[in-house]
Amino acid sequence: MADSRFFAKAGPFSLAVLAERCGAELAAGADPAAMALDVAPIDVAGADHISFLDNKKYVEAFTVSRAGACLVHRSLACKAPAGMALLLCDDPYRAYALVAAAFYPRPAVVPGIAAGALVDPSAILGDGVRVEAGAVICARAEIGAGCLIGPNAVIGAGVVLGEDCIIGAGTTLSHAILGKRVNLFPGVRIGQDGFGFAMGPKGLLSVPQLGRVLIEDDVEIGANSTVDRGAGPDTIIGAGCRIDNLVQIGHNVHLGRGCVIVAQAGIAGSTHLDDFVVVGGQVGIIGHLHIGAGVRIAGQSGVTRDVEAGRTIGGSPAISMTEWLRQSALLGQLARKKGR
Repeated sequence: MADSRFFAKAGPFSLAVLAERCGAELAAGADPAAMALDVAPIDVAGADHISFLDNKKYVEAFTVSRAGACLVHRSLACKAPAGMALLLCDDPYRAYALVAAAFYPRPAVVPGIAAGALVDPSAILGDGVRVEAGAVICARAEIGAGCLIGPNAVIGAGVVLGEDCIIGAGTTLSHAILGKRVNLFPGVRIGQDGFGFAMGPKGLLSVPQLGRVLIEDDVEIGANSTVDRGAGPDTIIGAGCRIDNLVQIGHNVHLGRGCVIVAQAGIAGSTHLDDFVVVGGQVGIIGHLHIGAGVRIAGQSGVTRDVEAGRTIGGSPAISMTEWLRQSALLGQLARKKGR
């Protein structure tokens, strides 16, 4: 169902192949040799499509869907319309991600340096690298095999990229070392000066920012997000992190593995997030805090204190989610009483 002008489709695939790819089990009556031509949403899928059901809000649409096959949790299989082939799995959305990637794999990088790109003679480019028009690769930069450097991107002096990175159009990197399979979307800024200065009666005095940005494997950073380099210690983005568009990460921040930072969030300098922290949209986190593993922070929260591992918090200043909801309900009741 994707627009062929922008997405190249593979396939078709048999249900047996797709089930094996995503770890699903074919339900009784499903023909393993039946072919799926494409993926499609549950409400518009046809007989040649495979879809998925992950949210109970869409059960009604599932019951009347015309999809030929569907990825679904076992507990909802009984809601399927007659004739639909079911691929049973514990996490249908994750399974769908694997199936969709089979139909729409990442386009192969076509090696070469486009006209108008500037590559310093001292830069090192690995096998199969693509450098698009207008891109600049500065002195002593090292670009790993299979990387794609988008149009007008700038790779600063000494920057190191691991294998199979994608650097989006207009992105700039300096003072940075990237691992493998890092994906930076258009307009990302990595390694600029941190916001550090000394205040006093004689005015503001900028403090040299002497650290780096270290980005580990399999990180994605969304469009127009910024990651400042460290002031002395490094700024570190842990393996597998997902950072949305328009996020600001200050100097010396350390993100653990698998953190999720949603759009318009800001993390001030020297704050440390342990593994698998989720930060909602428009959250502000002040500097020099420690956020424990698995913490979940509701959107638009203001975090001003350390947070113990595993907690869910919200509000400004952020407190326990349960307490925040209770306070919000009480405030609403008081407002209604005053209005009457």
